[in-house]
Amino acid sequence: MKTQVSLIPEEHKAHLKEELSRSMMEPVRLIIFTQEIECQFCKEARQLAQEVAGLMPEKISVEVYDFVKDDAQAKQYGVDKVPALVILGKKDYGIRYYGIPYGYEFSTLIETVVNVSKGVTNLSEDTKAKLKALDKPAHIQVFVTLTCPYCPIVAGLAHKFAIESDMVKSDVVEVGEFPHLAQKYSVMGVPKIVINERTELVGAIPEAQFVAHVLQAAKPPDIYM
Repeated sequence: MKTQVSLIPEEHKAHLKEELSRSMMEPVRLIIFTQEIECQFCKEARQLAQEVAGLMPEKISVEVYDFVKDDAQAKQYGVDKVPALVILGKKDYGIRYYGIPYGYEFSTLIETVVNVSKGVTNLSEDTKAKLKALDKPAHIQVFVTLTCPYCPIVAGLAHKFAIESDMVKSDVVEVGEFPHLAQKYSVMGVPKIVINERTELVGAIPEAQFVAHVLQAAKPPDIYM
């Protein structure tokens, strides 16, 4: 029987265990959606989630669902494509990752697991106050690639916004695995941000500018125009 090669290098595991042990507070559930005939990166996405959970089994658990057979769960979590990763803490913060969070995006995964475990972020107090005052939904999609060094900054911010506001949902999409979305949203460069299907931004924009665009995009269309 062929031995499964670890996706997390052995030399990094001790450091990651120490970081998770030091930083995590409450338990985190990683919900993975795959399918029977697994998509190109479904197997790897599932394996990576299981390996991360294996670093801190007392705090991180994994649940695997079939996108087709477990249709009710997919609908419950609003999952419409695979591979999909839902990161849950004491509640569902609306954080989703579509694709395999590997390469540069592995740091986004670890950071988000820690932040979800804490239920708070290191966003500025000004940003937190603005997000707390948000009273209209904001759906953020961040399109990334695994080789983009700037993408984790934006992906991490989007997930932090979702933790700080019940009005914000954050999807990070590895665009190489979903070419139809790259075409739909004309993704020519990454990171690309789409908010409420109407605001589009490209590049690693600063926190204050990012949250300003979120607030603007959340306004009703008549105000927005």
